[in-house]
Amino acid sequence: MLQTVNRQLERSMPFITPVSVILGVLFADHLLIFSFLIPWIFAFITFSGSLNSNFASLKGVIKSPLPLLIILLLLHIVMPVIAWFAGHFLFANDHFTVTGLVLASVIPTGITSFIWVTIYKGNIALALSIILFDTILSPFLVPHILSFLVGQKVEIDTFSIMNGLIYMVVLPSIIGMFINQLSKGKSVNVGKTLAPFSKLGLASVVMINGAVVAPYLKVITSKLVVIAITVFILAFIGYLLAWLVGNWLNRDRETKVALIFTGGMRNISAGAVIAVQYFPPAVAVPVIVGMLFQQILASIFGFLFKKIEDRQVHTRKQLADNVSAS
Repeated sequence: MLQTVNRQLERSMPFITPVSVILGVLFADHLLIFSFLIPWIFAFITFSGSLNSNFASLKGVIKSPLPLLIILLLLHIVMPVIAWFAGHFLFANDHFTVTGLVLASVIPTGITSFIWVTIYKGNIALALSIILFDTILSPFLVPHILSFLVGQKVEIDTFSIMNGLIYMVVLPSIIGMFINQLSKGKSVNVGKTLAPFSKLGLASVVMINGAVVAPYLKVITSKLVVIAITVFILAFIGYLLAWLVGNWLNRDRETKVALIFTGGMRNISAGAVIAVQYFPPAVAVPVIVGMLFQQILASIFGFLFKKIEDRQVHTRKQLADNVSAS
């Protein structure tokens, strides 16, 4: 029964995600009290997904680091530079908005990318490696890249960020992979049992994030609309470039899936904390607006990837049938 529910949830993710955002905004007053649950839900999602992987697969990623290095380059160099150009083109006299766009692009990859990689059966070890390495490097990368592009020094509470991410990502991942190693792969069945609950957990996180965003959307101005469109396009470009990188590297479908989601997503929660704590409120707007789009875009790109993959499989089957018939 759980497997049937899981398959139905997988097919419905492109619709569940945007609906969750809308429900979060509509029922913000009732949902905000549950924001303390987000780290725990993240930890559960990471743990259940990592039950499908082990330390040997993580070691394999380190031995072949090219996809990992290219995604880090995309996350912290390519997309921030694109955001800087877009910001100066559209908001030439608004330094705060330009800074917000760059910050939204330079923050580390999103932890929830892991669940999307799991949904579309991607390379879990690669996704974990990108999340872990990016998490460790981001406290050092983010302030320096921001300083270079927008001339603004940023003080980051490295210990607090790292402490939170250790509990949300590192420890659950290690525990899950350790269980997989001890059970000699039998924990995969437990991962399958937990899979539908992970997807419901993702919907809950998106809903709560929608509640967090709600206060910033009460007064919709023309400038806010332009910022929202810009953030959407930049996020779209991030996913698209990650997909193109996977095709350019000519890697297997599992690697492509991992690259698409880790390259497209951002840890918006961490970005919002940095923006609110170290900058004027105007800088936080592009970062927080990004909460509305990245999960929706993840569902769209996952749907497109599956659609194209199914079409390619169908085409290959037709060609094989034609060859057999002739």
